[in-house]
Amino acid sequence: MTDYARDAAAVRGATDRLMSSVSRLEESAVDEPSLLPGWTRGHVLAHLARNADAVVNLLTWARTGEPTPMYESEDARDSAIEDAAGRPLPVHLDDLRTSAFRLYAAAAALPAGRRSYEVTMRRGVLEPAGRLPFRRLLEVELHHVDLGVGYTLADLPAAFVEQALDFLTEVRFAGQPGVPPLRLVSGEGGRVRHTGRAGAGREDLPAVTVEGPSAALLGWLTGRTDGAGLSCPDGPLPVLPPLG
Repeated sequence: MTDYARDAAAVRGATDRLMSSVSRLEESAVDEPSLLPGWTRGHVLAHLARNADAVVNLLTWARTGEPTPMYESEDARDSAIEDAAGRPLPVHLDDLRTSAFRLYAAAAALPAGRRSYEVTMRRGVLEPAGRLPFRRLLEVELHHVDLGVGYTLADLPAAFVEQALDFLTEVRFAGQPGVPPLRLVSGEGGRVRHTGRAGAGREDLPAVTVEGPSAALLGWLTGRTDGAGLSCPDGPLPVLPPLG
């Protein structure tokens, strides 16, 4: 599902697209609402920059073996985003650029033999270092959409959408008590994925089938849409917990 070198290269491409979008904004756009409730575009941009540094911390942890948390604390993370949200657009752009370069360097410095080393993300989630570039790719691509600057779910690269669906179904939501058993059918080719409380073949908990285009499935699973473009022959679309 993940390939370290491929994902690291994809992060560069996604970041370039993000920077191109942001560089075309008017100065006042930073203070305008994003598509995330309660956050301006400035909040999203500040979060992306600090998340890059947080991933650098985890890559450093994996390389050295010395615990280096993503953030000093949840309060410190939230304060850093809030404090930086209202900065001028050129400052946001410079922060995005320089934090991205730090991330590229940290990713390149991680030896192949350390990619199976597990680090601890927010909320105690254990993650192999080899999946950190993909984790960053999720942040960049989805928050690019959240900026509300014309980059939509339909613009996401098809390979990324399929990889993200694999991650969500096989890792993020698999076996989660708050996620009902789901049978997800992609419109393109009819690929079937199972996730949630029950896997395939569980007769005591029949899976709810949800069908539609891959991008629409991704939007629903990540809370970016209410399920527009999807069909659920078994009844109403299930309510999913926040992705977090």
